[in-house]
Amino acid sequence: MGLDLRGAGVLLTGASSGIGAAAAVSLARSGARLVLAARRADRLEAVAEEARAAGSPTVHVAVCDLGDLTGTDRLAAEATDLLDGVDVLVNNAGIPRRRSVRDLTPDEVEETMRINYLAPVHLTLGVLPGMLERGRGCVVNVTSLGGRLGIRNEAAYSASKFALTGWSESMAVDLWGTGVEVRIVAPGPIATEIWDQPGNDDPFFDGPFEPPELVGDAIVAAITGDTIEAYVPDLRAVVEMKTTDLDGFISGMADQP
Repeated sequence: MGLDLRGAGVLLTGASSGIGAAAAVSLARSGARLVLAARRADRLEAVAEEARAAGSPTVHVAVCDLGDLTGTDRLAAEATDLLDGVDVLVNNAGIPRRRSVRDLTPDEVEETMRINYLAPVHLTLGVLPGMLERGRGCVVNVTSLGGRLGIRNEAAYSASKFALTGWSESMAVDLWGTGVEVRIVAPGPIATEIWDQPGNDDPFFDGPFEPPELVGDAIVAAITGDTIEAYVPDLRAVVEMKTTDLDGFISGMADQP
């Protein structure tokens, strides 16, 4: 049925740049009260000022490294206190991991899973009891097209996003009828810092890219609407092609220059 964002308390992770910064402004325009979380305090404060200017009645910042799951648990409790209950959780933070599986280390895979999958799980389980007690709420998991497609040299990243997608689907079933809704927003090629992070191989995709504001607006539309999954931009046809011809998809992906 969707949730009215006017006055709603929203915890948004990965808010210091890219999709998170764009989502902060979109949520602010909808009248949401915000807790913006990320690692970079200076960037976070700048986004908070933008959100206040865009119309949010209340904006708090919370500096947090989601690679530390103990800190993630503290973030859930802090946001609950600051907002007097979290109505909406937007799990947006994530890291890239572009490296062939032939070169990955177990520690790299574990770090990717911890930030991209386990941190959202910890945050969700931290705020969910309050949502269930109030009989309303929304959890938005920003996954990726890579959470539906196995992308070359992105086994660790795709695994983390596949896990988050599967978690979201099952959670939506478990919470059906409780008043707590689950949304999956799956970005495709969006112009963010994820493409040029140090320690990653070059991506095979080199454009064109869509602006992060497209995803920010899609997150708001997902919360206020009634559709569980949204692709931004709409690349659902690629996913459907893969499900009908996995052999063709894998050989085609492997043959990409």
